[in-house]
Amino acid sequence: MKKNILTIGPSLGEKINLNQIHQDNFIYRINGAHGDIESIKNTIINLRKQKSDIDILIDLPGNKIRTSGIKAIQVEKDKDFSLKIDQFNYKDFYKLVKPGMEVYANDSVFLFIVKEVNDKEIIFTSKSTGLLLNNKGMHVRNLHNNIPFLFEKDKELIKICNEFNIAYVGASFVRRAKDIQELKQILYPNTKIISKIETLDAVNNLYDILQEVEYILIDRGDLSTEIGIEKIPRFQKYIIEMAHHNAVKVFLATQILKNMEEKPIPTIAEIDDLYNIAKKGIFGIQLSEETAIGQYVKECIKILNLIQHEINNEKIIF
Repeated sequence: MKKNILTIGPSLGEKINLNQIHQDNFIYRINGAHGDIESIKNTIINLRKQKSDIDILIDLPGNKIRTSGIKAIQVEKDKDFSLKIDQFNYKDFYKLVKPGMEVYANDSVFLFIVKEVNDKEIIFTSKSTGLLLNNKGMHVRNLHNNIPFLFEKDKELIKICNEFNIAYVGASFVRRAKDIQELKQILYPNTKIISKIETLDAVNNLYDILQEVEYILIDRGDLSTEIGIEKIPRFQKYIIEMAHHNAVKVFLATQILKNMEEKPIPTIAEIDDLYNIAKKGIFGIQLSEETAIGQYVKECIKILNLIQHEINNEKIIF
């Protein structure tokens, strides 16, 4: 693998200085969905104080519907709860949903059924038990035809990319080639676009999207919400093959080393997946919570290096 994307957060960039772990093949990701515009600017400045010549990726939140301005809500299976119409990051969300619709929240951890909609609130029946947190996705399949590609925060973050000469921007919830074309109109050309493939529409329009970019990133979390988790291996294989055929570099994301958020070693299944990912010609992987909030950032990096070393030096054993 040529490049690895490490997500900045309370762990990496705050507790751990970049100089402690930096390698030339690292790209440092700022998740634009978290934090306001000023805090993101300050993060860029702080990272460059730690290490001046780094590559930074700003990941646009995109037009993903998220909870907004809420405290943690305890939801219980088969019980109702409500959210006010201004407790979403898209104010017209309530106009798009109807009773009976299924809402997959927080990367499909929760399933809610829309029970009632009015001009003040949406009432849901929860089919899950747990805590619904602020800024978590609320996904309804086949809902985005009437939603703009770039929300206001995306546009503000693009201004930051231009102002700070950011190396990469992650284009979230791309559905068609014209989404990338819209982004190119306002983004300075020296910033490279990584088109995230995380919607069924993006898969269906993959060839056209691949003509617009040099890089894609397969976000297996959001894609699984769209297509069903059981289809991820088949779709992942197809996307990688299509990208390679069109000379586009592929990053892969979501739960690469999930176990290492809280434990110092990965599972054998994670090691096996990471090995196979590397052998498929993936350009790089993205660590998300593993480095943003995980307790074992340095150990994660060590595992990446060990796998790469193993691949570089392996010999056929008869």
